[in-house]
Amino acid sequence: MIKAFTMEFHKIRRRRIWAIVAALIFVQMLWSLWGVQSMDAHDLSQGWMYFLYQFPILNSIMMPIIAAVVASRLCDIEHKGQTLKLLATIMPAGRLFTAKFLCGGLYMLATVLLQLIVIVAVGCAMGFEGKVPLDKLCYYLLFTTAVNLTILLLQQILSLLIKNQMIPFSIGIIGSFAGLFILYFPQNLAKFLLWGYYGVLMLVGMDWDRATRITNFHFVPVDWTGFITLLIMFGVIYSIGRALFIRKEM
Repeated sequence: MIKAFTMEFHKIRRRRIWAIVAALIFVQMLWSLWGVQSMDAHDLSQGWMYFLYQFPILNSIMMPIIAAVVASRLCDIEHKGQTLKLLATIMPAGRLFTAKFLCGGLYMLATVLLQLIVIVAVGCAMGFEGKVPLDKLCYYLLFTTAVNLTILLLQQILSLLIKNQMIPFSIGIIGSFAGLFILYFPQNLAKFLLWGYYGVLMLVGMDWDRATRITNFHFVPVDWTGFITLLIMFGVIYSIGRALFIRKEM
C-alpha cells in the first residue's frame, strides 16, 4: 500500500494540486481579513465564534468544488493515458482505489489545517477576546475533515467510473449550491444531503435582533447523531464505490 500511495504522488507531481489548496486558503484569508477589519468591541468579544460560524458556510460553497477538482486531477490521468487496465495487472484495483483516496485525503486534510492556522493567526492579530478555543478548533478539524473526506470519496468514485470529468465536476458544483441552500432549512432536513453536513456539524449558532441589528453568536451542542450518520454514509459509499470500481471494465 505504501508503494501504491507513493506512486500516486509521483504521478501527480506536475499536476499542481497544491496550487488549488493554496488558492482556496488565500481566498479565505482575504475574506477573513475583510470580515474583521471593521469589528467593534462587541464583535471582537465573540470573534472566535464568528469565525467558527462563517468558515463552515464558506466550506459549503468552496470545499465541494475543491474536492471535485482534486478527485478529477487524481483520476483523469488514468483515463487520458488509458492506464487503468495496465495498473490492474500490477496491483489489485481495490488497492489503487484506496491509494488514490489517501492521496486526495491528504490534500483535503492539509486544507483544514491551513484554515486553522489562518483562524488562529487572524484572531490573535485582531485581539479576539478570550483564549484560543482549542477544544472547539479540534472539533472543527474533526468534523470538517470528515465531511471533506466523504465528499472527496463520492467525487473520486464518480471520476473513476465516468470518463468525461465534466460530469463529476458539475455534480460538485451542484452539491456546493445545494449545501449552501439547505443551510437555511431545518437541520434535520440537511442530514439527508451529504453536502449539508457542513451546517449539520456547525459548532456555533447565530441570533440576529431585527430591531437593534445586532448579531450575537453562541456555541451549540455537538450533534453526535449527525456525525455518526456521516460516518455510516462514508462506510456505505466507500464499500459500494470500491466494489463498483473493482468490477468496472477497465
